[in-house]
Amino acid sequence: MTVDSYKFLPKSFRAGYESTPMQESETVWAPLGKPASEATVALITSAGIYLKAGQEPFDIEREKRDPTWGDPTYRAIPRGTLQAAIDATHLHINTRDVKEDLNVALPIRAFATLEADGTIGALAEEHYSFMGFQQAGADEWRSHYGPEVAERCKQADVDAVVLAPA
Repeated sequence: MTVDSYKFLPKSFRAGYESTPMQESETVWAPLGKPASEATVALITSAGIYLKAGQEPFDIEREKRDPTWGDPTYRAIPRGTLQAAIDATHLHINTRDVKEDLNVALPIRAFATLEADGTIGALAEEHYSFMGFQQAGADEWRSHYGPEVAERCKQADVDAVVLAPA
């Protein structure tokens, strides 16, 4: 299957992204202080998933007006969330598959299997969804929403977070 990374971006963005050299950086890594079989793991996705009841969709209308801005907010997704309870908004990915199977972007079912077989100690009760493509909104994400999610994970005794990028 061919993937068109630019399909959901304004056409004017393609030349700019293709001419920008890839930025190389070191992998962000922190050692796990205990065996994975004893660790509580939370998941984070950048697929723009939200709960239909009680959560606002990510703000794609503002992004349509200002294509360099990405909604930096997040949504908490409970572990037991059913497929029918979620939706997804994102201008830069096709959300059709996520709307059919949450686990495409937030692999709760796969990690529940890892929990059941003892590979991980526990799957956290709460997981987090952001809308990827943070450019102009990245500073707000770094200074406010990212640290807020980190604190929520700390309060829930989460030992590791796995990013499932969209």
